[in-house]
Amino acid sequence: MGRACAVRTVRDGADTRTARTAKPKEDGPDLPGAWSAYGVLLRHLRKRAGLNQQQLGDAIGYSLEQVASVEQGRRPAKVAFTAAADRALEAGGVLEVLQEEVDRAKLPRFFRNFALFEAEAVSRSDYEPLLVPGLLQTEEYARALFAGHCPPLSDEVIDQHTEARLGRQKLLTRVPLAELSFIIGEEALRNPVANREVMRGQWRYLLEVRMARNVEVQVMPAEYGFHPGLNGPFVVVETREHQHLGYIESQEVGCVAHDPAVVSAFGLRYGKLRSQALSGVESARLIERLVGEA
Repeated sequence: MGRACAVRTVRDGADTRTARTAKPKEDGPDLPGAWSAYGVLLRHLRKRAGLNQQQLGDAIGYSLEQVASVEQGRRPAKVAFTAAADRALEAGGVLEVLQEEVDRAKLPRFFRNFALFEAEAVSRSDYEPLLVPGLLQTEEYARALFAGHCPPLSDEVIDQHTEARLGRQKLLTRVPLAELSFIIGEEALRNPVANREVMRGQWRYLLEVRMARNVEVQVMPAEYGFHPGLNGPFVVVETREHQHLGYIESQEVGCVAHDPAVVSAFGLRYGKLRSQALSGVESARLIERLVGEA
């Protein structure tokens, strides 16, 4: 694992190419630059239109406090806010262009760099032994995970992380379709991270999403014994330029692997895991049994 973690680290979405990292600000929260940039542009467009914050809020159906928070970069604009503001300010879509960056900045910092590669992937292979992969999580399941974070997250941050995770799931249906493969440990399916109703909904969603022609879901049975995935979860991505990348994550540290030797090893392990996991049909039967037992 050490070789993979040596290749690249992330701080606030920026590519950190040396061992030095900037110290966090001590005079206030370290807010994403995308939110600040959006706020600066929104303020410029509002003033150009001759409106104050209250007038803009009235025009788009948001409060003065909400408009001020977005302009100051303290709160991310949601899609509905951006669409309304773009129309009211006759901005010609310039705010909507920034929405993707605003949404990406809702993700945990350690994940943002990899999210750029993921969004453009033509194929993605994901092995997750302990939790349902983020791209396959229901809103209730994802929210339960963030609510259990240690140290605790604020309700606002839980909302932001949940929205961002659900937003990533556009990859499932994006055109052109990406080829997506998931191997999930049986322990992940049986781990009651939320109440029975939430788990039942999650299992049913897995049965639904696996029917998509670009998605394959396999389960690694708990009784298998030793297999190449016991070192932990990992992801292999192929970009539009047909570059292959690896990604590993543990305890809120995410590492993007570019070294061909490291990525090749990930690919070999994933191939082995696919041959050892239950087939798609067998996996569906196991998940159906879980739904029936609930």
